[in-house]
Amino acid sequence: MQMLNTHCGVDRDSRGVARLTICNAGKLNILNTAVITDVRDGLQQLAADQNLHVLIIAGQSERSMIGGADINEMATLDQSSAEHFITGLAELCEAVRAVPYPVIARIPGWCLGGGLEFAAACDFRVATHDAKFGMPEVRVGIPSVIHAALLPRLIGWSRARFLVMAAENIDADTALAWGLIDKIAPPGELDAAVEHLVDSLLAGAPQAMRAQKALMAAWEDMPLPQAVAHSVKVFGQSYLTGEPQALMADFINRKR
Repeated sequence: MQMLNTHCGVDRDSRGVARLTICNAGKLNILNTAVITDVRDGLQQLAADQNLHVLIIAGQSERSMIGGADINEMATLDQSSAEHFITGLAELCEAVRAVPYPVIARIPGWCLGGGLEFAAACDFRVATHDAKFGMPEVRVGIPSVIHAALLPRLIGWSRARFLVMAAENIDADTALAWGLIDKIAPPGELDAAVEHLVDSLLAGAPQAMRAQKALMAAWEDMPLPQAVAHSVKVFGQSYLTGEPQALMADFINRKR
């Protein structure tokens, strides 16, 4: 593993798949200001790599990918420093959303608060059968903010309200049924489940996949007529890459 900085290591393979590991952040991979800054910087480096096609986010500890934000640091904050801290966490979540190719959150164990917000900012979430999810902020005197705003889009208003207001944890089966995660791995098979998804993503053409991710992001903020019109232009631009010509020719030749 290549260390990009103190809290961010990366492994790359010949397929263009990278695994970013959050390091030196305690047993639950907790986000304090130093970890937030380093992981954001690591993500920005990987986002700029044109040779990468899929990114997996993992924690050094198998107890979580990210357990949450550092309550020991948050307990020392005042209004000004609190806004600075949460802005940094928002920038981290935006950094993973800005990666131009698919990002998979590999989730063992606990995924709480800021960790769940970060996971929600990834494109896909694969969890262990015993993973636990929750937004406990109101129980320590703060609201769930920043990328908790993604939750109603993922799971609907009622379920998002349950998470951020009732603040009860949910198990992996419930998270899957709600649409909060995409897949549950059987015991001992988390990496195999992640790899299966990686294979599916690699089956797509790299430039088409980047265009599709960008479209999904654009659609979030567009009325339907504008989204359709924008998509027409992106469809035409895809022919500038050469991918449709080559891959469609291969398909036609296989049918003969």
